[in-house]
Amino acid sequence: MERRWRIRPHDEARITALERAAGVSPVVAKLLLARGICNPQQAGIFLDAQLTGLREPDLLPGLTAAVDRLHAALQQKRRIVVYGDYDADGMTATGLLVCCLRLLGANVGYHVPNRLEEGYGLNDESLGKLASQGASVVVSVDCGIGSVAAAETARQLGLELIVTDHHELRDDGLLPAAAAIVHPRLPGSTYPFGGLCGAGVAFKLAWALCQRASEAKRVKPAMRDFLLAAIGLAAVGTVADVVPLLDENRILVRHGLVSLRQRPLPGIAALLRVTGLDRKPQLSAEDIGFTLAPRLNAAGRLGQASLGVELITTESAERALRLAEYIHELNKSRDTLERSVYLAAHKQLKEQFDPETEAALVLAGVDWHPGVIGIVAGRLAEKYHRPVVMISWDHLGIKPGIGSARSVGRLNLHQALAACSQHLLSHGGHAAAAGLKIEESKLDAFRADFCEYVSGEMSQEDRVAEVQIDAEATLGQLTLKTVEQIEQLAPFGHSNPRPILCASGVTLAGSPRRMGNGERHLAVRVRQHGVTVRGVAFGRGEVAEELASLAAPLDVAFRPVINEFNGRRSVEMHLVDWRVSRLPALAGT
Repeated sequence: MERRWRIRPHDEARITALERAAGVSPVVAKLLLARGICNPQQAGIFLDAQLTGLREPDLLPGLTAAVDRLHAALQQKRRIVVYGDYDADGMTATGLLVCCLRLLGANVGYHVPNRLEEGYGLNDESLGKLASQGASVVVSVDCGIGSVAAAETARQLGLELIVTDHHELRDDGLLPAAAAIVHPRLPGSTYPFGGLCGAGVAFKLAWALCQRASEAKRVKPAMRDFLLAAIGLAAVGTVADVVPLLDENRILVRHGLVSLRQRPLPGIAALLRVTGLDRKPQLSAEDIGFTLAPRLNAAGRLGQASLGVELITTESAERALRLAEYIHELNKSRDTLERSVYLAAHKQLKEQFDPETEAALVLAGVDWHPGVIGIVAGRLAEKYHRPVVMISWDHLGIKPGIGSARSVGRLNLHQALAACSQHLLSHGGHAAAAGLKIEESKLDAFRADFCEYVSGEMSQEDRVAEVQIDAEATLGQLTLKTVEQIEQLAPFGHSNPRPILCASGVTLAGSPRRMGNGERHLAVRVRQHGVTVRGVAFGRGEVAEELASLAAPLDVAFRPVINEFNGRRSVEMHLVDWRVSRLPALAGT
């Protein structure tokens, strides 16, 4: 579907002023202003991202009470169980806190729900098992803020429950009756940054526990070494959970990327090795987002999240390598399942619906793997710029359908599902991603009401995808020095995306070709004014022939990157979009 291009306007006077005051290049000044960073002080804080910019942990709402409880449990040698989530954020949060408590001498274990059998969050049956196995204290990470009923179950079982989470609070405002609740957005708190992920909250808790054990703000050397390694785990969780890469998150990821290279835990070192990332001189947020996190998530999606936590917490390099290799293979299985479900869903979409006219897409199939339907929903939502709900039916027809939804634009999925809750057995999640359970007999009514709700919230104009372009550039301007200056804005991710540039009137220099595993990706070379640059479009291999048939000059939108291969560094484009040029071909192309 065609996308609308919006090129940001620029004020040359403001660019020049920031360039001089902050001592940055014109390119960086232009991109800082596009991010709302207008004065040299803001620019310095953003570009430096000093570790000292992290706020003291005891400022986090509820954290002091949690530390008091856990420190007492440590002294009393009570059994502590860290109860996590099955995604990469939950696994890293769980592993981080378990490693910290082990370092402090705790009697500690962990539990991560099986996604396919237990579902998300605290549940009565699991709490009962933990109590029967001798647990005394349960600490939730990356879950629990909405578990009001489960908290009551924990109380009845005699479990001391400490909740640490970052997810949205319940619509009714109820909080679980826990011994302590740590959350950056607790009602009544004034904590200035609410965007921490589960692993970020766990890192703050671990930091404070180390301070308490050291009886000082400055922790003991062994604990300092652990925290410097743990910041790498916090970085993985932060990027994986797609929280804003601003403020404290930006600091965690900036320094965590260094930590992952210089002082990785054995499991992370093994994962870097099997993925080949250990050969890179430095890591980027994209390495987490596209390589490390998908492998951890694959374990969770296929019901084996506990292996991901074991990978993170093991002290054996040999065991770590075996686990890393196994999880690497799990990711290949996940990839195969994802492709199969995508093809089936896309076929259903084309045969039964018109994505051009539908306000939203609600698709359902038998035995679509519940662990991958969310990924497929996200791919379809991006492709058609519509909210997408994917539902998997049990082939025996005994269990209710399990659904996963992804949003686009400003549509709040949490509110959309709440508006249709009369058709659902349950639902939960965020504004951008959510899950649900539904009986098959309710599907048609749910689809009708969901599409009607979305139609009222998103105009026809809202359903046209946009490409926000930071600036225009010629291929000749894409020098190594310029792209290195752009890299000063890294780490890139949610709320701080890698800049998108556009070039007009380029021509193809040779035929586009498919590349990569399964020929899923597209490689192309484009030329302008005698300068040729290689471009890659990930996941777009199927359009190679279509692109080759375009005889006209093209306008291309792209993210400039530095490609490092065999010790050679060169500028490359990661293509975002292209269209027949709005300008005539220029001489010398």
